This record gives sequence, structure tokens and C-alpha cells, in this order.
Amino acid sequence: MTNSLSKFITATSKKLNVEESVLFRGAMASVCVLYIYRVIVPKVMIIYAYHQKKRKTKKVKIIDSESEFAKKSPAVNREFWEQLRKLLKIILPGVLSKSSMLLFVHTLTLIARTFLSIYVAQLEGKVVKYIVKKDLLKFSFMMIKWIIVAIPATFVNSMIRFLESHLALSFRTTMVDYFYELYFKKQAYYRVSNLDGRIENIDHCLTDDISAFTSSIAHLYSHITKPILDSILVMYSLAKLGKTRGGASIPGPILGAIVVSLTGELLRAVSPKFGKLVSEEASKKGYLRAVHSRIVTNAEEIAFYGGHKVELGLLKQSYRNVVRQMSTIFNQRLWYIMLEQFLMKYVWSGAGMVMVSIPLLTSTKNESGEDDGGVSSRTEYFTTAKNYLQSGADAIERLMTSYKEIVELAGYTARVGNMLEVFEDVQQEKYQRPSVMHEEEKIQERDRGANLVLKNGMPVIMGIVTESLDGTIIIEDLPIVTPNCDVIVPSLTLTVTPDTHVLISGPNGCGKSSLFRILSGLWPVYKGKLQKPVVSDMFYIPQRPYMSIGTLRDQVIYPDSKEEMIAKGLTDKDLNAILEIVHSKSDSGEGRGPRYALLDECTSAVSIDVEGQMYQAVKDHGITLKFHTHLLQFDGEGGWKFDRLDSNTRLGLKDEKEHLENLLSDIPARMERLQELCHILGEDSDLIEVIDESSKGSRRASMNVDLSD
Repeated sequence: MTNSLSKFITATSKKLNVEESVLFRGAMASVCVLYIYRVIVPKVMIIYAYHQKKRKTKKVKIIDSESEFAKKSPAVNREFWEQLRKLLKIILPGVLSKSSMLLFVHTLTLIARTFLSIYVAQLEGKVVKYIVKKDLLKFSFMMIKWIIVAIPATFVNSMIRFLESHLALSFRTTMVDYFYELYFKKQAYYRVSNLDGRIENIDHCLTDDISAFTSSIAHLYSHITKPILDSILVMYSLAKLGKTRGGASIPGPILGAIVVSLTGELLRAVSPKFGKLVSEEASKKGYLRAVHSRIVTNAEEIAFYGGHKVELGLLKQSYRNVVRQMSTIFNQRLWYIMLEQFLMKYVWSGAGMVMVSIPLLTSTKNESGEDDGGVSSRTEYFTTAKNYLQSGADAIERLMTSYKEIVELAGYTARVGNMLEVFEDVQQEKYQRPSVMHEEEKIQERDRGANLVLKNGMPVIMGIVTESLDGTIIIEDLPIVTPNCDVIVPSLTLTVTPDTHVLISGPNGCGKSSLFRILSGLWPVYKGKLQKPVVSDMFYIPQRPYMSIGTLRDQVIYPDSKEEMIAKGLTDKDLNAILEIVHSKSDSGEGRGPRYALLDECTSAVSIDVEGQMYQAVKDHGITLKFHTHLLQFDGEGGWKFDRLDSNTRLGLKDEKEHLENLLSDIPARMERLQELCHILGEDSDLIEVIDESSKGSRRASMNVDLSD
């Protein structure tokens, strides 16, 4: 075909009296113009129309119904690069770190693979040349070299995958260690879930999101570094190879650059927002996991209520949301990959054939002196150039497809970067509650005279917290405010000395536990002053018992470890003595002597006789809990009263208690008889309904706080 084309050009040149080189250049220029007109111009018009439409489209903020936040779609923009820069500093902490060393070795392996690819392409061209020349000796020699080169090439290919996997694992280990430190620093694990509302499923973020981010960035490094190097070296080698033929070596690379640039611009213009889609998929998967965890945590309550149908419906709905999101991503990828394959496989193949043919068709090299008239040399050139183009096309294709992966990486980066931002904010007491930030007017209605200062829909933390030297607790004009910005008590002022024993009482939701959380440092002080002892002098026991992972010894001495227990001079005999107090025998336990004990109905899960023995044991250690000197009483409406609980008051309360017990002692029997009569007569009694409602409304929780030396 090449000889026929050469004869045709020669004949036409003689007829038109035009030099062959001029005629060929004119023909090539006509082909290029026709190609641009038929293929490139329509695509340019599509891109232009797309950008014009994009400019006219108004930007609309979409409030996600799940988080109630106006979220920005993750995209490859300045914010993405800034977040990625911060995260890269975490996974690459230093030049001599393990991750940096792995990255360096991985880079060397990628470079070696590129040079091996070029050498193999040249070797294959020579093999084909000697096949055409029927030179058995040189062909055999080339095949031996081929087998020898295959050994290091195979090793390098395997090492690339091996190092990529270890690099992702190293990135993940470094990032997990860093985030775990932040998560348990300054009680961030509590503040993220209870005081801040920007992260819905923190467990999913700390596991799956970090894993996806590190795997994506390690994979993306391989898919960007090697293709870039391949493209540069292949274009250089192709131009150098074209010069050896004595033909035009510049038009080919220029044509290839134009076709690749237009393809990339078109794909970028019509690419779906994979970053947003992937981020939403990760969020929905996290919610599905949270629903599973919720069922496991509340299995007994769900079983008692018979709520399996409701929970099954919620679980199925959550799974369907994940399926719909994944189906959306699959559908978006389908047409995008179709367009991508059309451009990269067929359009690029056509452009590649033109690029390879230009040096041959414009060649001025005299090949008449060769045995076969230059056929073997041209075949060697064509085979080598074809392999170069194939390697270059694969590299550029990986670069093109890597943009889609970069957009997906933007989704993972947004979630991990947002988690990092939240961790840093909560440690500086900067909180955002999406559910209340858009309800500033309602917050002002719930203020109850606390006069909180609001900024961006959230109260500003302006309180002063100090540590007392003598162990005195001083509270001045301190409001009790929940994380949802509900003001329970607008202003509280009192002083508690180490020898003061306070009983706190009041209805549910009046602020008893909330006061403990403020004293423990879990909730912020939005206003006023709080002076409290150091952390080591205060010990808080919550209502719900916490079962730690480990042995019974670990449970009793929690939060100390066995080593810390031994350092304090305690043994298993001491722990066993403590367990005998609550009628449990074992070889484990621990004793403490804090300055302040804050007890939040901590004995509600034990019997009355064991409760008495426990309190007596604590009294023996110098911490008096049963006899209180003062009473802090909340009324549930924001008001409070702090009085001394003297002997006269105690006696009056005790007399009233005994009097009421006498009056109510026979009520159960009479109520039972009244119910029997109503059942016999088939009638209802208004008195029974009134008593039932009254008993429900009169349930009140009381808490004991011992503040003793």
C-alpha cells in the first residue's frame, strides 16, 4: 500500500509539474483541515455551548435534608487543594518517615517501568525487522534478549502493585494514629457527637472514609506519576524516531497534542459531579451502619416493645437509599465511559495512524541500497512507533481517567478534611449545631433572660473558668444551656466548700445532670464565672453503668490500667474487699479517695440493702454521702433555691414523710377492690384515671452530690 501511494504521488507530481514534497505537504494539510472541520469543530462548539449555558445558570444552595446544612458539592477547586495539602502533611510528616521512604522507592519503580517499556518497544521493532529480513540468527538473539528483559519487567510490575498497597496502608496507619490522638484529646469524642452537629456518623468517618481516602491517593499517585513520565519520554522518543527517517517529525506530536487537549477539555466539560456523588454515597453508607449499630445497642428495648417491623422498615429504607445512590453513580459512569472509550480508542487510534504515517510519507531517506528496498527498516520504524504510540496512548488515557478519580478523591478529601476541621474546632470550643443555627429567633425566645450573645446562630462562649486552690466551687451568674441552646436555668449563683454536702433535687430535665456536665467540663460556660477544683480532685459517676472491654479487674479499676493500679500500691486483695461490699467475690477491684464525688443516681441499678453497704463503705473512707448539709432545688421552670438543710428541716420533712406513708398505706388494697367492682359492673372510675395520671406526673428524679474533703 505504501509503494502504491508513493507511485501515485510521483505520477501526480509529474502531471502537475509540482515537487513531490510540496504535493505531499499540501495533501497532508488538506487531510488535517478536513479532520479538524469534521471532528474537532463540532466538539469545540459543544464545549462552547456548555460553558455559555453554565455561565447563565444561577448558583443555588441546596440544603441537605439529612444534615440540614447548606453543603457545597465537593469539587476540584481551591478548597480541595487546600484540604489536600493539609492532609498530605499528615500522611507525609517528614522526609525520613516510613511513608516518605515507601513513596521514594515507589517512584523509582515507576521510573524503571517507564524505561523498560521504551526498551521493550525498541526491541520488538528489531524483532519484527529481522523477521521481515528472514535473519534467523539475529532474530534468535533478539528473542533471547526479550526473555531476559521479561524477568526484571515482571518483577517491576509486581513491585508497583506491592508498593502501592503498602503505601496506602502506611498512609492509613499514619492518618489513623493522628486522628485517634485528636479524637481523644480534650474530650473531642464527646464534643463532636454531643456539642457539634457537623459530623453525623463519626465511626464511619474514622474507618471507611480514611481508608477510602488513603487508598485513593496512593492509587492516584501511581496513575498520575507514571503516565506523565511515559507521555514525556514517549513523545521525545517518537520525535527522535521520526528524524531517523528523514521526514517531518514535528506535525505528528503537534497533532497528537491537539487531539489529546480537545479530548480532555470535552471530557472535563461533560463529566458528572463524581465527587458529590461519592461523598453522598459515603454518607448514606455511614447512616446505614449507624442504623445497624442502633439496633444492636437497643435490641432489648426493641424486643420488649415489639418494634421489629418499624426497625426493619428503617433498615430497608436506609439500604434502598444506598442502592439508589450507587445506581445513580453506575448510570452516570455508563454514558461517560462510553464517550471516553469512543474518543480514546477510536478517535485516538485514527490520529495515531496519521502521526505514524507522516514521517514515512514525508521521508527523503534513500533506501535503495538496502537488500529489501528499505521494507524491513520501514517495518521496524512502524512497529516501534506503534508501540510508542500505544504506550503513550495508555499513559494519556490513564491521565484522562485519573481526572474522574481526582473528582472522587475530592469527595473523600472533603469528608476527611471536614472531620479534621471539626476536631480542631471543638478543641477550641468552636461549635456548630445545624439544627439550631437557622433558628436564631427561636433561640432568643428560649433565652429566659440569660442574655446570651449570638454569633452565626450559636451562643458565644464568654464565661470564665478557673481552678481553685482550696477546693471551693464558686458559681457566679452561670446559665445552664443545653447543646441545642435551650436555657434550662438563666442564672445560677452559689458557693460550695469542701465540707459542704449538697443534695440536688428537682423534676426531670430541670438541670441536675446538666450542672454536673458543666462542672466536669463537658459543656461550655457561656456566661458568668466558674471556679472549680482540679480534675484530679473530682470524680463523677454517671447514671448508666459503663462496661469496659477486658477482665473484671479492668472493669473495677477503670479508667486506670493494671500498671497504674500497682503504682498506687493496690493489689487484688484490695479489689476483692471492695467487691465483697456489693456481694461479689473475685480477684479484682480498686479504691479511690477523690476530694469531690458527683453521684448522678449511680445506685439506681442496685438493691437498697447493697446501696446502704456501699454508702457505708464510702463513709469509712472519709467521704460522707448519706447526710447532706444543703439542698439545691430546681423547679423546672428556670428557678432554683439553695438553702441549708438543718436538723429542724430534716425533722419536719421526716414527719411529713411518715404522715403521708400512714395515709397511703391502705390505698393499694382499696384501689384493687375498686378495680374489681368496676370490672364486675362493667363501668369505669374517674378516680382510677386521675390517680394514674397523677402518679405519672409526680415521678421525679433526685441526685446526690457529695462535695467533701
